[in-house]
Amino acid sequence: MGEPIREVTIVGGGTAGWMTALLLQSMLRGGPEGGVKVTLIESPNIPTVGVGEATVPGMPRTLKQGGIDEREFFRTCNASFKLGVVFGHWNVDANGSRVDYINPFAHPPAIDGVSAAEYAMAFGTGDLDFVQTFSPSVDLAAEAKGPRGLGQMPGPPVGFAYHLDAGKFAGMLKEHCVARGVRHVLDDLVEVELDERGYVAALQLERGGRHGVELVIDCTGFRGLIINQALGEPFESYGKYLANDRAMAVQVPHRDPERLDSVTKSTALGAGWAWRVPLFNRIGTGYVFSSAHRTDEEARAEFLAHLGPDGEGAEPRVIPMRVGRNRNAWVKNCVAVGLSGGFIEPLESTAIHMIDTAVRWLVQYFPDTDYAEPLRGRFNHLVDELYNEVRDFICLHYALGNRVDDQYWIDAREELEVPDSLAENLELWQYGLPTHHDIRFVSLFSPMTYQAVLLGKRVYETGYGKGKFGTGRRLDPAKWEAYLARARAGIGAQVQAAAGHRELLRALRGDVVAENGLLPGLGGGPGMKVGGEAAIL
Repeated sequence: MGEPIREVTIVGGGTAGWMTALLLQSMLRGGPEGGVKVTLIESPNIPTVGVGEATVPGMPRTLKQGGIDEREFFRTCNASFKLGVVFGHWNVDANGSRVDYINPFAHPPAIDGVSAAEYAMAFGTGDLDFVQTFSPSVDLAAEAKGPRGLGQMPGPPVGFAYHLDAGKFAGMLKEHCVARGVRHVLDDLVEVELDERGYVAALQLERGGRHGVELVIDCTGFRGLIINQALGEPFESYGKYLANDRAMAVQVPHRDPERLDSVTKSTALGAGWAWRVPLFNRIGTGYVFSSAHRTDEEARAEFLAHLGPDGEGAEPRVIPMRVGRNRNAWVKNCVAVGLSGGFIEPLESTAIHMIDTAVRWLVQYFPDTDYAEPLRGRFNHLVDELYNEVRDFICLHYALGNRVDDQYWIDAREELEVPDSLAENLELWQYGLPTHHDIRFVSLFSPMTYQAVLLGKRVYETGYGKGKFGTGRRLDPAKWEAYLARARAGIGAQVQAAAGHRELLRALRGDVVAENGLLPGLGGGPGMKVGGEAAIL
């Protein structure tokens, strides 16, 4: 029988390293000698990528579990709320006009057991986007409002995630982890020592010498110093599925100091797409593109033209992207987390979610020094499913694009391979909307999310479907009309009660106290009366 693991060594800092440390320190079981020790070794000379600034809805849970106060998070990381992703100009409608739609953090309800999407397909939504029939995100975003009021909010909580400054976020995690007992070593990795079985026995550090290893987490980014270079685990490129292999990033100021958007924006350009992430103090923006369709110089010129006056004097830095994943994330006694494990273009802000999810699975299947193969096997299977899930959902956006004005978009639709798992569903969904029977693994993208994208892109109006289709169920138009009336009334009340995004953030940061002496509660619940120092529930 193996011995309990006494120490986990993380190599590499940044968001991947420090989030791994936060979750391990928070979740690993204690013991008679104080539980598992966590050590993080970080090079003082190698910068992190640090441009991923949008998250998905699991982030509030992670902060709470890690003991990080929400007010501290907003203030330290210049964080803001994210109510969804607006996709601009990815498709055109039946008249050839470019379409904008939002992928929200909400699911359409069922009406007598039938999805709202089926009703929308049968009877239409009038002047509304489909998302507006069940989520306030479009209406809140139009008015630059946040997901909460400064007091009581009517209706169910509004789904949200965060925008954040990645560098400041990693710094906050570091301070928090070190204060709670994570050992931080600033040193450079010189050599990886393997034992006779090929396991990592020790790390040779430039200044600290030999550091023995039991379980090591590789967070060394695209270089994969341990998982790829020392252990030789092969990397499997997704180049045949996804063309984008480069990005450039820059920071720009807010145009209107009082208006703060509450959504991420992804705008299609000639050889990829530009992101726009509104933080409290600035905007993070960049261009993800295909080097087969634009040189760096061409992409830079196109991106700066897209930015207009905001791009004057900007010098975007180019970041090569290694798109794909390792064949296995857990090899012998090494687990790759973050960019060292793999990367899929950040269209749906999944990078932090994949870090978070992988570490939780590692805790679930935490080994002893035998490193039992069934534990590794199940972990690797789940990570494989996770990457397939994200890959398929990203590929969907390109496979169902219908632009013909740039060769990039034609190639994305006609030349790139579609994964078999997605291709099968794309054939099926020409005859009916996605259901829970169709998606074999869901950690983030449910069938209802697929429904929102398909209807948002308006693909059934532009030749994708095989004519009108249904399930054989008889649908009552009166029930749809009654549902729409109720839904829009509820959404209207929520939008009216919600605070302006910047106003809400000022209260959450402790910059101001609301006029009624209340600060907003979590999830739109009642606020807490404050006196003197402001507090957040």
